[in-house]
Order: sequence, then structure tokens, then C-alpha cells
Amino acid sequence: MVVYWEYAFAENFLIDGLLLLLALLCTRGKISVWRLLLASGLGAAQAVVFPLLHLPVWASYFVKVLFGFALCLIVAPKGVKAFFLTGGAFFALTFAYGGMLTAAYSFFNVEYVEGNGYIVEQAPVALVVCGALAFSVAVVLGARAFYTYRKLKRSLCPCVLHKDGREISVTGFYDSGNLLTYKGQPVCVVSAAVVFALFGRGAKSVGRITVKTVNGSRDAPVFLCGGIEVGSCRYENAYLTVGQVSGKNYQIILHNSYIGEPNETFKPIASLVKKDGGNG
Repeated sequence: MVVYWEYAFAENFLIDGLLLLLALLCTRGKISVWRLLLASGLGAAQAVVFPLLHLPVWASYFVKVLFGFALCLIVAPKGVKAFFLTGGAFFALTFAYGGMLTAAYSFFNVEYVEGNGYIVEQAPVALVVCGALAFSVAVVLGARAFYTYRKLKRSLCPCVLHKDGREISVTGFYDSGNLLTYKGQPVCVVSAAVVFALFGRGAKSVGRITVKTVNGSRDAPVFLCGGIEVGSCRYENAYLTVGQVSGKNYQIILHNSYIGEPNETFKPIASLVKKDGGNG
């Protein structure tokens, strides 16, 4: 069997670089091009030299793991937390990508060497390239969905609406862009179902306001409830208006100024308010 070292170097350079880049993207680490190129080059060199060492199986895996952490240290040198996050993401992605390629290599009968793995030089180039592209797209989309979901969950908090002895529990969503006011007072946005549950059939508005969204402007009624509890805080005589609210994840969109003294589950929002610099 003839192995072309330049082919092995180039392929491992691209794969290592891709996995390190995806690890940084997944952990939102700072990307340094020259560090990424250096780590990819060292990883590719290791892949070329490693089969010549003839190490025992247990030693080969130990060296590979140790070298993997060294590559992560190069691309994420600042902070212990960043290093371990990047390392964890890198090894998780490596195992996932390796499992995908193992199935493909087995299907195409690529030669396997005990302790060294598959001889990638025998794998179709199109298989490796297409597999890497598909894997990258899946990882990026998955990471984006995860961070979107986490951002949503961190912006939620328990709320209780009060009106004439009646109260309903809802989940509130903090929106730094909600600056609606009525007579100088903050206005939260709820669904028509919440208004009906709180005020009953005889719900009467106390006025109307203009609500501007990406879809245009609309005129909406304003209702006055006895109070609203946001986490551990209570606001008396709170104004509500009707709008499009996600009934699945939350039932009320809180005003920018409704933060006060946040409870333990609502602390991340305090930092958001400070960054926005607005009090409604």
C-alpha cells in the first residue's frame, strides 16, 4: 500500500481546522485565524507522523487525547473555563464526526488498521468533503437553535396578574424593546385570552394606544389591572394591551422597566436592562 503524506496532511489539516472552528463557534469563543492555522497544521503533522510510532493501542489513544487538548489550548488559550469548554466541544464533535465517517468508511470498505484507524487515503474525496459540509451545517444550525432557546428561557419569569380579588398565573417574557406607555406609565402586552380570563366578559378598556411593530402600526385597547407580580416584585395598577403573544412559552410581554429587584430565576435580565440603558 502506498500512502501519500501530502494527501494525508492536507485532509487532516482541513478536518482538524473544521472541528476546531466548529468547537469555537459552539462555545462562542474568540476565533484567531493564525492560532487556528497553527493548531490545524500541528494536528495534520501529528496525523502523518503518528502511524510511524507503532504504539500500543492504549498508548495511542492516550497520546491522541493529550494532543487534542494541546490543540484546544492553542486556539483557546485565555481562561480555564474557555479551554475546557472548547476541549469538550472539540472532542464531542470529533466523536460525532468520526462516528459518521466510520459508518461511511465501513460502507465503502476502507481499510482499517488496529490502533491507527481507517486509511483515509482510500476514502473517496467527495465522501469526505460532502460529509464535512453536511456535518458543519448540522452543527451550526444546532448551535444556533440551542442559543436561541437558551436566550428565550433566560428571559422568562413567573408572573401573577391581579384584578378585583381574581388572580391568574402566567409566564412573562422580558423584552428590552417593549417601550409602550400609556399616560406615562409602562404597558405590558398580553393575549386576548389573558384579558378575558382576568377581566371576564365585561372587560372595559380605559383607553387606546398605537402599537408599532415590524408589520406596521395598529390601534389597541388598554386595560388596567389591580397589580402584577414579576418574580418577587409587585407593581400596582399595571396597564395591559392586547397583542400577538406566544401562548406556548409565555403569555405576557413585560415592559422594559418591569424589573425592580429580580429573584434568582430572573437575575440575567438585570444585566440586560443595564446594557439597554432604558427604563421605559
